[in-house]
Amino acid sequence: MGDAGVDRQLRADAERNRRRILDAAREIFADQGLDVSMRQVARHAKVGEPTLRRRFPSKADLVAEVFKDKVVFYADAAEEALADPDPWHGFTTFVGRLACMQLGDRGFTEVLTMTFPSSMRIEKDRRRAYEKISMMIARAQAAGTLREDFVPEDMILLLVSHAGIVAATGDIAEKFSARLVAYLLQAFAAPGAGPLPAPPSMTETYRALLRLHDGDQHAVPS
Repeated sequence: MGDAGVDRQLRADAERNRRRILDAAREIFADQGLDVSMRQVARHAKVGEPTLRRRFPSKADLVAEVFKDKVVFYADAAEEALADPDPWHGFTTFVGRLACMQLGDRGFTEVLTMTFPSSMRIEKDRRRAYEKISMMIARAQAAGTLREDFVPEDMILLLVSHAGIVAATGDIAEKFSARLVAYLLQAFAAPGAGPLPAPPSMTETYRALLRLHDGDQHAVPS
């Protein structure tokens, strides 16, 4: 085999390893969340950790690659909800789609509450989603269908509550999910049964959800 043939074989091997790593990471993140280490991912992919880190130098790089398509879908779903002629239908449909995504992937909620380097596409899509969700909330409130004291941070409260149900109920999570979402949507509907306590600030909300690393900077665990 000549040099060109050797190069092609090396590239093919590298691509196989990359696909194996991504498939393994998707599986283990969906099943266990993002607490797993790079070493565990490498073991699950049946490659050495140095091989994994040559392709994905940091955990953030790997997580971003694994979840980029789902975050695009999430942002697109928010845009579709915002475009719905019926503001309440758009809001409730979006909540239902989020619940379905959580049912299939435990890592999904964690990714939505992370920040990535601004140069990464996943961060741009995550911010796009947040902007559209805020607009969707304001639109439903203006229509008088969503209670006036609902804030964007309440969407995170919904995600975390639902994630707890998914984690706790296993194979029958779908039944519990449908009932919880129905209860929450009734609670969110205007005018609301009564006043709510003041919501936590954005910073307090994120600190309650994110693992802190290197002081106040959140980083994806390595």
